[in-house]
Amino acid sequence: MEDSKAAARVKRQKMMLEDPMVRVIPAVAIPMIISSVIDSVYNLADTFFVSGLGEIATAAVAVNDSLMNILRAVAMGFAMGAASYISRLMGAKQDDRASNVATTTLVIGFVFSLLFGLVCFSVKGPIVNLLGSTAEAHQYSVDYATWILLAAPFTTSNLILNQLLRSEGSTTYAMIGMCSGCILNCLLDPLFINVLGWGVAGAAGATALSKVFSCIVLIIPYITRHAMLELSPKHFYIDFDNAKEVARMGIPAFLRMSLMSLGGIVTNNVAKGFGTAVLAGIAVANKLYRLIASIIMGFSQGFSPVAGFCWGARKYKRAKESYYTTLAMGFAGATLLGIFMFIFAKPLIGVFNSSGNETMLRIGSFKIRTLCIVIIPHIFVMITSNLYQSLGKPMGNLILSMSRQLLVLIPLALIIPRFLGAEGLAGCQALSDLISGVFLALPFAVSMIRKINKLKDGDPPPFGRGSIRTQNPVPDTNAQPQK
Repeated sequence: MEDSKAAARVKRQKMMLEDPMVRVIPAVAIPMIISSVIDSVYNLADTFFVSGLGEIATAAVAVNDSLMNILRAVAMGFAMGAASYISRLMGAKQDDRASNVATTTLVIGFVFSLLFGLVCFSVKGPIVNLLGSTAEAHQYSVDYATWILLAAPFTTSNLILNQLLRSEGSTTYAMIGMCSGCILNCLLDPLFINVLGWGVAGAAGATALSKVFSCIVLIIPYITRHAMLELSPKHFYIDFDNAKEVARMGIPAFLRMSLMSLGGIVTNNVAKGFGTAVLAGIAVANKLYRLIASIIMGFSQGFSPVAGFCWGARKYKRAKESYYTTLAMGFAGATLLGIFMFIFAKPLIGVFNSSGNETMLRIGSFKIRTLCIVIIPHIFVMITSNLYQSLGKPMGNLILSMSRQLLVLIPLALIIPRFLGAEGLAGCQALSDLISGVFLALPFAVSMIRKINKLKDGDPPPFGRGSIRTQNPVPDTNAQPQK
């Protein structure tokens, strides 16, 4: 078994550090693209089956999308913080330390999310009101939130395990875990909603059970010892240097997702002032557009472990090449997908508009089309943000994320609808993407590339706090002395 793991490790390192980047990025990214799409389908599945109950039920699911994003923010804080560091540790051949980071992060993440979910469960009624639920949709929103909060620790474990597998390049396992949960969710939704008559609560219950099932599937590679990392009680201990590095990378990821939740909450609260149909239309448009974003996000996340691995191995030119390759593929794919969704915006919204509400159709299709127009700036922000995350510069990642959700979107959402009504609100995200891409992502990208251009392969990492230290608190047989 150890020989097979060593052979797999050598093969992975060769792929990451030597194979042509036009092959490496798709090889790593395609399973991630599928996983990202599956994650979007999770949300769309509930919305699709619930939409048969009317726009009020659809709006209730939309309100809880912000709650799901809050739970994801907690999960991603742990997951992304660990994954970024693990990629660099494995690139530096420090596998024992990487296993410590993985094991400790998973245990602490599960316990923290369990406590967080229970606290929120005790005040779920006021929470859904705060998230933007209308009076009509309140009970539906509470029913949905009940199951989502009970499944909080499994949502976190699901994302952590997924990111751990991605960080070591085992993206196929990550894809299988996501797909299995999504398939189960799609099978249970019609059973719980229509056959058993559980309505909106049935949709939430199906999602909760699918998260538990995904965790079981994702843990199998570790139980059978087919993963590069090892999850074991012997690796569960607090190393404060490791904890600080995970926190340094994870806190910006948490804030990024939290800001996304905050942007959604503000948008929901403004939208409910225009009625339930507007709230439902904007929510459905966001979820449909997320299908495109998730495909490009897969490329973006696919290059992250490659860039981090090359950075840890001090192959700086190759790290830069991974960024350029991802941009080229992302721009080409985004353009084609954006054109398709722009053309078919109305029919797509119509699939989720069983009552034929004209307001929901008009607002939803308008929002999709404005987002498609500025899809290139959006993708540029996303990939550049991941570049900073991958190379151990979380502040750049945080600032780019803040620009899209906090610094730009929220002020626009609070001001523009006062003059342009519901259509103005629907166009705010597109305007935010445009401003963020041109005025922040572009100068950030130029700055990072200039820094990389000054480096020669083999030079010490230029970011002192993000570099991998050479001394281990626990002996690491895989560690190699650094020059």
